[in-house]
Amino acid sequence: MTRMLASVNSPEEAEIALTGGADIVDLKDPTRGALGAVTPEVIRTTVRAVRGRRLVSAVAGDLPMQPDVVAAAVREIAATGVDYVKLGIFPGGDAAACINELAGLAVRVKLIAVFFADASPDLSLLPMLKRSGFAGAMIDTQGKTAGRLLDHFDLSRLRGFVEDCHAIGMIAGLAGSLEPPDIPRLLVLAPDLLGFRGALCGPGGRTAGLDLGRVQAVRGLIPPEGAEAGACDVDYRLLAARGYTPAPTGDDVPVDLVFVDDLVLPVFIGTYARERDAPQKVRFAVTASVMRTSRTAEDMRDVFSYDLITDGIRMLIASGHIPLVETLAERIAAMVLNHPRVTKVVVRVQKLETGSGTVGVEIERTRAAARTMDRPVVPLLSKS
Repeated sequence: MTRMLASVNSPEEAEIALTGGADIVDLKDPTRGALGAVTPEVIRTTVRAVRGRRLVSAVAGDLPMQPDVVAAAVREIAATGVDYVKLGIFPGGDAAACINELAGLAVRVKLIAVFFADASPDLSLLPMLKRSGFAGAMIDTQGKTAGRLLDHFDLSRLRGFVEDCHAIGMIAGLAGSLEPPDIPRLLVLAPDLLGFRGALCGPGGRTAGLDLGRVQAVRGLIPPEGAEAGACDVDYRLLAARGYTPAPTGDDVPVDLVFVDDLVLPVFIGTYARERDAPQKVRFAVTASVMRTSRTAEDMRDVFSYDLITDGIRMLIASGHIPLVETLAERIAAMVLNHPRVTKVVVRVQKLETGSGTVGVEIERTRAAARTMDRPVVPLLSKS
């Protein structure tokens, strides 16, 4: 389950976050940098105000990577009674020494390391974090005016980060100027945390106050516990392809067509030796028949995002050389059909640089036919 982390700067903002449905209240001062810290007294007051209704985390500040400085700051934050302390792994200094210095403290409070996608993060430190007792790690952005998380890390790289964290038993979180349309794209990566600040604030951005309506809008895009069992009136199957029971199918089920056309990407594809040495331009066109919901489309909860198709294609071609366009088309079709509300998909894959004109293949696949043929459905993020 993915939890919503809402960054707040006071007990008053914490109450807004709680009312809006945030799972974790995260204390920081957005006017003081990427991980600007609030005072220990503000943290204590907020912990008392929350009174165990939700988990509380707090950042240690924008600190130089010096072991004595980092250890002192983390100890001070840990003493306030928070559930988690977030420590930024900033460029420069000795990050490894800082991590080792905190090994003893990790038994008293859960530590979360925060890497910055726009600052050449050294993710090889993940095993060291685990050995030192860190509970998890996050990818964020340091420069809040230099683009969103997805401007710096593509979905394949974020997928690798989440999987690497999970492989060693650590929490994986994603943040970094995230906007509502990013949420469906990131949910399929199955992160444990999605962190927000600017998307929750009123006019003025991340340094403005929290707005309850915006908090609720973001909360509404993240499936709560129990959504799989139909506890909510929103069909969260539109947001992520994992963990939900397939919807009923039939010829009389109304559908909408969601399509991607003229997507051209460099791909390592082909059976000739030369085609293994360099990528070539490939054009993709995909049309998915998606069952309608009972709701009129009003926000991202009510639509099947075309980003799920384009992201899936990019992750499939990032997995390595593919010998045949037919193979790639089948993988794309299986990936799209893995989404429980897709009943049919048409996939066209065209190679543009063969010297023989535009060549390729178009296939049509249905969920019913896939079941009849006992054809395995490829998970949305399969590396194969």
